[in-house]
Amino acid sequence: MLRVFVLAMLFVPVTLFGAPRTVDWLDLLPEEDYQAMLDMPEIDHQWGTEAPGDFSTGMRQQSRTLPDVMYSTRVVGELAGQQLQIGGYPVPLETNSRGDYTTFFLVPYAGACIHVPPPPPNQIILVEYAKGVTIDDIYTPFWVSGVLQVDQTSNELADASYRIDAQRVWEYDGD
Repeated sequence: MLRVFVLAMLFVPVTLFGAPRTVDWLDLLPEEDYQAMLDMPEIDHQWGTEAPGDFSTGMRQQSRTLPDVMYSTRVVGELAGQQLQIGGYPVPLETNSRGDYTTFFLVPYAGACIHVPPPPPNQIILVEYAKGVTIDDIYTPFWVSGVLQVDQTSNELADASYRIDAQRVWEYDGD
């Protein structure tokens, strides 16, 4: 009997327990970083020279010429383990055998890896989505829903302070 109940619960939609809380990128900033962003001087957006679609170096924070907040890994720990939904732009990383992306960075603005300074690590989320999603255009925003974790990730492309094990990924349609 318990086994039947547990199996049934696996198929109950998340909406029965309440929709994921929608958060904004600013919600991921600790108060001191939020204020530092507000006080930050204008940044030159002629950042790199890579061709569109070349993600080999553009997001890595290699020089320390920007204000310190642009390198911040500080997080909002209270968000860890929460079921959240956030919108952003994908930076593709890994695909499955069908060519769908199973791993990508989610960033707050389009072109975060082309000709603009990359976001700070606490504004980059590593998304892992076993089902995979087609990403045809990095300028198309997506919603990502899943459990947010505080997880410092570093690879040759970028540093991220958060990770989502996505349960759902879909194109943003204005809602």
